Amino acid sequence: MTQNPSLTDRTALLRNRTRAAKGFASFLHESAAEEINDRLAMVNRTFTDMALVTGHDGFWRQNFDTAQIVADEDALNLAPQAHDLVVHAMALHWSDDPVGQLVQARRALRPDGLFLAVFFGGQTLSELRAALAQAESEVTGGLSPRVAPMGEIRDLGGLLQRAGFALPVADSVPLTVTYKSALHLMHDLRAMGENNALTSRLRRPTRRAVFTRAAEIYAQHFAAEDATGAVNTIAAAQTKRIKATFELTVLTGWAPDDSQQKPLRPGSASQRLADALGTDETPLTPL
Repeated sequence: MTQNPSLTDRTALLRNRTRAAKGFASFLHESAAEEINDRLAMVNRTFTDMALVTGHDGFWRQNFDTAQIVADEDALNLAPQAHDLVVHAMALHWSDDPVGQLVQARRALRPDGLFLAVFFGGQTLSELRAALAQAESEVTGGLSPRVAPMGEIRDLGGLLQRAGFALPVADSVPLTVTYKSALHLMHDLRAMGENNALTSRLRRPTRRAVFTRAAEIYAQHFAAEDATGAVNTIAAAQTKRIKATFELTVLTGWAPDDSQQKPLRPGSASQRLADALGTDETPLTPL
């Protein structure tokens, strides 16, 4: 049976991350770590056996120094029911099998253990995608994959249910960052280890004219607002800053346990809704 080609070139991804580690641009990871800590602070529980799945162990080890650090490989190095907390940090958007990652995390949790994941969501780099696509089409007459596809929030909660988590929640945190130009944004992406690692990426150097044209399109259509809130004009855009959207998606789920709240069976209510609301119930009349 023929296997589908993988989305991510793992060798290229690890190479990108290794290069980025020397001067790692950590500001988005800092926001992600804050989101994780905020959610943990809202849980009335002390966790003692934490595992942290990530491809950026240097940053995350500093912020969660008691956690077992696990590489985000296809097969996670997690023992069954060994942890009461598993965090998947800023790596799930590169996975070929995100549901498989979630299933492995659930199996590593003890009953009523907590799972948290934070990663880039579908609105991330929407401006850069559009500018690169238009520029490459104009300059070369074709298109090549340049930004990894990322999950939409409306679909991601379903992944938790498919993986067997109880009480699943998916939400997102939009972040807008400004840069001097699209070229400065792309430089930052390399410093994050988030440059192109797609298996189907173009394997020869991209013509410089593509990036130059992309920067022009970006400045024209995605200029940042100035101090007064007015959008930069096209004529002034190249001397002013551009905006870049990043969306942090956060998934929360619990390993099933009998102690958890469960929805009532349909038809098991002991009181009518009309009585609870203090209103009259009007029967439906068939058409």
